[in-house]
Amino acid sequence: MEIRPGLHRVQAPLGERFVALYLLVGENAALLVDTGVRESITETLLPYLDGAGIPREMLRWAVNTHCDFDHTGGNGALKAAIPSVEILAHELDTELVEDVQRLIDVRYGEFRDTDGFDDPPETTAYLRSVSDLVPVDRRLAGGEEFDLGGRSVRVLHVPGHSPGHVAVHDPANRALMIGDATLGTTVPYADGSAAFPPTYRDVEPYVASLRHFRELDADLLLTAHYPVYEGAGVRAFLDESEAYTERIDEVLFDVLEAADTPRTTLELVRAAGSELGPWTAGALDYAVFPVTGNLERLAARGVVREQTDAAGRRRWSLVR
Repeated sequence: MEIRPGLHRVQAPLGERFVALYLLVGENAALLVDTGVRESITETLLPYLDGAGIPREMLRWAVNTHCDFDHTGGNGALKAAIPSVEILAHELDTELVEDVQRLIDVRYGEFRDTDGFDDPPETTAYLRSVSDLVPVDRRLAGGEEFDLGGRSVRVLHVPGHSPGHVAVHDPANRALMIGDATLGTTVPYADGSAAFPPTYRDVEPYVASLRHFRELDADLLLTAHYPVYEGAGVRAFLDESEAYTERIDEVLFDVLEAADTPRTTLELVRAAGSELGPWTAGALDYAVFPVTGNLERLAARGVVREQTDAAGRRRWSLVR
């Protein structure tokens, strides 16, 4: 649906969730933010373009906000349907945008050896089945502007969820398309209930990115997996997201203070339990992403100590 002049939200199914793609249409060209998974293009975006009377050849650029499969998995299907489209991603995420095995090993397998956490085999099989990755046509650094005809939009480098995460700023509509750059207190299912933790990774860049969003004073904040935030709702979502990072510091401090020996990351996640959020046990383990980021921030502040045990697992304790 067109939510502002020349700004369309195209919502595609993603299992029990959804992924929202954004189409920015000017007088001469269009730009797509994210491609979802393969079927997001073939079953949702292409029919949307045709139904809205937007010529496919107008779509000149597709910006991947970051490397995750549900934001890049449609790249190949889009390129097959519109060969002239340019696929764009930030230089820090490009390697993982182009290679599904590298994505699995580097991104989703980051904690496999150091923390004993990995995706279950069925999750890995699913992401392989819906991802169609192709080489990126142009690498972004942040700051690039795209003239759509009648208005321009700008790419922002906003790391935290991933090193190369980007957002797109549409000043004419006072709108920000941020992908997963800010994640609130839980990632929701399509019905709004809690699915899994907000999987930011590097806390200080994450907080700096959401503070940058505040400075831009957007009236419309558009994410991939959440409702549309408008007006006062924009600042409320950003404030909630930043407050969550502070809350995790407090929870971790309390759990570590009660521990009599150094604990692994997963032991801390499971000991904190519902203090982190209202998820099932399997979903709770994905808090290894934000919890690791917070532990690293606390270590940089001299509050906690990291060590590696004989099995190669990271363990954490308070500096007393």
